Amino acid sequence: MKNNIEWIFFDVGSTLVNEEKVYCHRLQDIADAVGEPFEKIYNMAIDLYKNNKKGDLELTRKYKVSGSKWYLEEEELFEDTEETLKALSPKYKIGIIANQSLGTAERLEKFGIKKYIDLIIASAEEGVEKPDKRIFNIALSKASCNPENAVMIGDRIDNDIVPAKELGMKTIWIKQGFGKYWNITGENEIPDEEINSLSELKERFL
Repeated sequence: MKNNIEWIFFDVGSTLVNEEKVYCHRLQDIADAVGEPFEKIYNMAIDLYKNNKKGDLELTRKYKVSGSKWYLEEEELFEDTEETLKALSPKYKIGIIANQSLGTAERLEKFGIKKYIDLIIASAEEGVEKPDKRIFNIALSKASCNPENAVMIGDRIDNDIVPAKELGMKTIWIKQGFGKYWNITGENEIPDEEINSLSELKERFL
């Protein structure tokens, strides 16, 4: 995997940043709105994700609940995020390709990891979001990097793996968050590698 790799691109949510508390809060909002136990709503969401659907959004539509807010303040780094970026950044260029609201760079600065990152491409600033391959092409162009010299690491098969693979990038599926429940249904969804935590990247690239 590490042969000829110059850039390592990461998604943000459920890849570098743990969003579990946010999603649970959103599901609790739905449960409160419809008067159902949290456990029931949570398990329904899991079942939807296992069927390659966005569980929280599907439940919002199912119960006709007004959209729950995104609790940015409840995001936190995975425990191995900083140590992994710190280990990789001396040898590789590090980039971000993510669907994020405005201010991604500022949030990564607050988390203390922006210093390891060479390029941040976020949907809100670019006006295009994954899985649109244009956002990947923007990143590759700004990085002056050929697809075959880059790897994309993300939790979402549909948003991260499929478009990056179609462009000729190497792909690693990190099985964190609800994205880990995705059921692969075709060859175009098969990543080059699968990992369960960021710390596994050190074994592969160093």
